[in-house]
Amino acid sequence: MRSGLKVRMVSSLFWLSTMLLLAGCQPKGELGSRDNPVRLYFTPSVDADTIASNSREFIRFLEQETGDYYVTGIPTSYIAVVEAFGSGRADIGAMNSFGYLMANERYGARAHLKMIRHGVDYYQGQIVVRADSGIETLADLEGRRFAFTDPASTSGYFFPLKMLRDAGIRLGNETFAMKHDNVITMVYQGQVDAGSAYYSAPAADGSIRDARQRVLTQFPDVEQQVRILAVTEKIPNDPFVFRKDLPDEIRDRFISAVKKFLASDEGQDIFRNIYSVEGLVDASDADYDPLREMIRAIELDTNRLLL
Repeated sequence: MRSGLKVRMVSSLFWLSTMLLLAGCQPKGELGSRDNPVRLYFTPSVDADTIASNSREFIRFLEQETGDYYVTGIPTSYIAVVEAFGSGRADIGAMNSFGYLMANERYGARAHLKMIRHGVDYYQGQIVVRADSGIETLADLEGRRFAFTDPASTSGYFFPLKMLRDAGIRLGNETFAMKHDNVITMVYQGQVDAGSAYYSAPAADGSIRDARQRVLTQFPDVEQQVRILAVTEKIPNDPFVFRKDLPDEIRDRFISAVKKFLASDEGQDIFRNIYSVEGLVDASDADYDPLREMIRAIELDTNRLLL
C-alpha cells in the first residue's frame, strides 16, 4: 500500500508540475494588450511617490489615446532602469542622459525624444555649499565632506566629478544621497560641507529653478542658506528611450500621444511635477555624442555601476 501511495503521489506531483510548466509557457497576448501591457519605466530622480501619483493621469491618457495598455515601473536607482532594458522588463523609459548611454551601448535602446525644461534642451550640474561654510572656491573643497546624487547621475555626479578632477581637488568623505533634493537637504542641515545636484537658470522674475526649489516647502530659506559655488558645462536633456526591438507602431503611437499630452496645460503641470519638464522635441542618438566624449575624458569605469 505504501508503494502504491508513493506511485500515486509521484504521479500527481508530475502532472501538477507539468500543468504549472505549461501554464507558465502559455504565450502572452500581443504587446499592448491587457495581459501584456507596454512597460514604461521612470528614472527615480525625485521621490517615487511623486512620480507615481503624477503619472497616473498620464497613463490613463496614453491608454485612451493609443489603445494600448500600460504599466509603470519606478526602480530605486538610475542603473536599475538601464538593467530593466537588459532583462526585457522595460519597453520605454524616461531616463537620465547617462543612463541612456549605457542602455544604448549595452542593449541597443534608442532615444527618440528629448525633454525641454524652461525653454531649452539642456541642463547643468551645480556644486552647492552652506552660505556660512566659509567655502569660496573649488580649492576650499579639499578634504571636505561631499554628497553626490546617484552614481549614474549626469548632473549630480559625472559633470561635477569632472570639474573637481580638473581642479585637482581631493575630497574627504564622499557619499551618495541618491536624489537631488536629498543632496540639498544634507547641505542645508550641515551633514556634509558641499554637494552636487542639477542646475537650471532662474526664472525671469528671479525665482530659483535648480534643485533647491524642490525643498522650498520644507526649508523656505534654502536660497539664503544654500548657495551655488560652481556650475558645470551644459548637458543634453533627458530622453525618452525605446528598446531596440519595440514595434514601430507602438513607439509611434506613444510619441504622438506624449507630445499631445504635453501640449495641454494639465500635461505640462504633471510633467513639471515629475521632472520639471514642459515639453518634448525629437531627438537622435547623435545628440548624446558630446556626453560620450566627456565620459571618455574622465576615464570612468562604467562596468562597476551595473547591478
